[in-house]
Amino acid sequence: MRRVACLALVVTVVTVSGAQAAGDPRHGRELFRTGCQSCHGVDAKGVRGNGPSLVGAGAAAADFYLSTGRMPLDQPVSQPVRTDPPYNPEAIDDLVAYIGTLGGPRVPRVDLSHASISRGQRLFTENCAACHQIAGRGGVMAGAFVPTLLEATPRQIYEAARIGPYVMPKFSKKQLSDDELASIARYIDYAKNPENPGGWELFDIGPVPEGMVAWLIGLFALVLVIRVLGEREPE
Repeated sequence: MRRVACLALVVTVVTVSGAQAAGDPRHGRELFRTGCQSCHGVDAKGVRGNGPSLVGAGAAAADFYLSTGRMPLDQPVSQPVRTDPPYNPEAIDDLVAYIGTLGGPRVPRVDLSHASISRGQRLFTENCAACHQIAGRGGVMAGAFVPTLLEATPRQIYEAARIGPYVMPKFSKKQLSDDELASIARYIDYAKNPENPGGWELFDIGPVPEGMVAWLIGLFALVLVIRVLGEREPE
């Protein structure tokens, strides 16, 4: 599968553990042969030019791509984008369970109950905002569209950071620990409905585009004033 105000500081005490897939791998194998083997091969070892090997990809990768509807792709060369999953939750569990038997990282269990929003904002700014922008709304970069994160679940955020879908870099535990990722996920969850204690939030599109809108409004007002002052009085 190829490759989406002042904040109180809270001490982060988070456990992220791997979970055994709850589905039926035998049924998942049947679904794989029906919907996946044309790109990934009958033995899941990949097809040159179509799809990579899934041996060792892990249940976490399968869960991310399938639960976000990024797989299966209509065209192998297309960028995987978030859409409605073609499989129901039970079928996804079965496919994830089958891919999990091929080795690789398990589906994570993420607990955000004690994660820190302020810490997550700082970590997100340092590691993620350059592409996803500070409000998590996504954007465009060379070679790819950057997805919004506002539809992602905490588990999907954690999975994406560890597997590095499409052109996104993969973050190791040395780069971002489980606790740090949990705080990032908590901040993104906050960013879905942020507090706006004052001012005009402009749909929370981020400080740079919001600043551009302010400049455009200011320039329009200046031109209007110049025009009014520059009009000649009738003789």
